[in-house]
Amino acid sequence: MNRRLSILPFARTTLLLTWSLFCAVFCAVLPATAANWTVRAQPTRLVNGGPVLFQVKPPQKLDSLSGTWLGHEVTFSFDATSKTWFALAGISLETAPGSYPLELTGETHAGRISSTKTSFSRKFVVTRANYPRIEVKLSVEGKFTEPTPEQQKQIAEAQEVKKDYLSRVTPEREWSGTFTAPADAAISDVFGSQRIFNGKTSSPHLGLDFRVPSGTPIIAMNDGAVLLARPLYFEGNFVVLDHGQGLLTLYLHLSEFKVKEGEQVKRGQEIGLSGGTGRATGPHLHVAVRWQGTYLDPARLLSLRLPSVATGN
Repeated sequence: MNRRLSILPFARTTLLLTWSLFCAVFCAVLPATAANWTVRAQPTRLVNGGPVLFQVKPPQKLDSLSGTWLGHEVTFSFDATSKTWFALAGISLETAPGSYPLELTGETHAGRISSTKTSFSRKFVVTRANYPRIEVKLSVEGKFTEPTPEQQKQIAEAQEVKKDYLSRVTPEREWSGTFTAPADAAISDVFGSQRIFNGKTSSPHLGLDFRVPSGTPIIAMNDGAVLLARPLYFEGNFVVLDHGQGLLTLYLHLSEFKVKEGEQVKRGQEIGLSGGTGRATGPHLHVAVRWQGTYLDPARLLSLRLPSVATGN
């Protein structure tokens, strides 16, 4: 009798361990109801070619939040002031109008070896933007429309450089706060416009052109690291800033560099002087925004009100 009773604590412990293992395997991901989550997007009207700021308030405290949007991985940062998770993402020019889900997964750690995940999905409607369809007739040097074999080799080498560097995604967010214009000047050409070079139609304009004379100081649009600072065939003197998590800003046709590759820069810091190098019809600054391989409208990024939260949060 005593021997049988002495076994009970061991059996009870075994049962508890078995139940804990069951929960760890089968109860780790918990679906959440819509009433418990607040998920917003800025701007409220999402369009192809536009950036988007997602802001999320989950139903419970999380240690991390990630998501997927249009086939891209999205990493969220936490704003302790508003108790809101936020992330910058984008929509490609090629995205058709429709309803697309933002899939969210939050994780809460309980001790060193166990954690609980919760998931949620919210759909957002994407509409087609009304980008200008004005055909601008431009004239550039023949080497940019009919390059020689040697020039074609230079073009191929530049393409390899861009393929390598522009596809990199650093895990940590480096930007903080609203992006600022790289120059105080009028806009001469906008994102999405149709362009014609020497009578030949090219792809839509994937940046924003500022009408600035040669030698105008150009500043960083936000905090980041200098990913590229070198001359390329079409871009001329070319600077690319990495703002983290796949968000890049690109500055083309510069006459002079003021930064070096690998250098950390702050928003508003001078990174170069404007010029007309590369495939340019004259002195101006072409700025592009790229998110995980997708080009976005820089003007729309500049209009977003973004959280000013220190990196590493």
